[in-house]
Amino acid sequence: MRNIGIIIAFMICCAGVAQVNVQQPPRVSGMGYGTLHDMPMFCEQLKYELTWPWSWRKKHGHMSFKRWRKAARAEVFKTMQTAPPAPVGYGYEVIACERRDGYEAQKIRFNVNRWERVVAYLLIPDAIPNSALPAILLFHDHGAHFSIGKEKMIRPFGVDTLVMQDAMKWSVTCYDSTFVGDELAKAGYVVLCTDALFWGDRGREEGVRYDSQQALSANLLQMGTSWGSWITWDDIRSAEFLASLPFVDEEKLGCLGFSMGAYRAWMATALTDVIKAGAAICWMNDTDHLMSLGNNQNKGGSAYSMLIPGIRNLMDYPDVAVMACPKPMLFFNGTRDKLFPVDGVEICYDIMRDAWHSQKADGNLITRLWDEKHFFNRQMQQEVRTFMDKHLK
Repeated sequence: MRNIGIIIAFMICCAGVAQVNVQQPPRVSGMGYGTLHDMPMFCEQLKYELTWPWSWRKKHGHMSFKRWRKAARAEVFKTMQTAPPAPVGYGYEVIACERRDGYEAQKIRFNVNRWERVVAYLLIPDAIPNSALPAILLFHDHGAHFSIGKEKMIRPFGVDTLVMQDAMKWSVTCYDSTFVGDELAKAGYVVLCTDALFWGDRGREEGVRYDSQQALSANLLQMGTSWGSWITWDDIRSAEFLASLPFVDEEKLGCLGFSMGAYRAWMATALTDVIKAGAAICWMNDTDHLMSLGNNQNKGGSAYSMLIPGIRNLMDYPDVAVMACPKPMLFFNGTRDKLFPVDGVEICYDIMRDAWHSQKADGNLITRLWDEKHFFNRQMQQEVRTFMDKHLK
């Protein structure tokens, strides 16, 4: 009987140990392979090691939010080296213009940094002379479609038939048959949209190829920077350029992006105070759900444009977005969007809601799941305009 009691006690003890070990790192697979569907077999172990030491969740209670945001930004900027040198002057130049219903469309050039001069579209509403207007910086999507960039969000002019047809088709595919920038200009906003590096006028001389994304990223990494950080720097410099225009009210400058453009929107809003409000449509999730088998994010290619080495050792995606707090921010995602698992979206929304609540700024944050796929429909666009009107007009 005594032996039976000892055995029972041992079994209870083992059960207790097993229960504790649920929280331990996943065990390494006994399979003899190193990868599965291009993911390392130890991916779960790697994710377990990500503790997000610079997230507001970890620092809350140890420092003030303002102090954390300043220090966290500095840490992120360290990962974004080598940074392009800021332009000495913008050299704003109008190449061509076209009168439209209530606004003027300009094709312009300006210095986005000391090494690059870029082409962009600028829309200027008709207004009382010498009045400063609210402005919105647009960030175009990725879409694995590189022949156009800025033309995805602003109706082009002075282009060949193929570019116009391309832009019209894309407006149907992603934006419910609208050009988002033109609608904002009609509503009274100055609107700017540039090409991200590799899109449109900033593409390859030999023509765009999907696989060239990885080569471009590798080349930049070998020279001490990254494609993802370069795009973010360009977005910050573009916001600074837009704020510098004499007809723009620098205190009423927002940004808006769809898909990769949404990622760009919350990154830029988090990292510069030039942007006062942001709207991000269809790009928010956490690393755990994005780094799962079958998700588009782990297939290489498109992911390179949004990768900045080192950031994931500091904080997760929603933690970076939290640096935009307490500014007005809007996040929309679709329940039928296969790129961003809903469970991950909801986790991110909770993290951001906690942060805005901690700063007594609950009313400045809108998070909403739509019964929609990866698409920016007209109703969503109208709600974004209402949001921008509330905070920028």
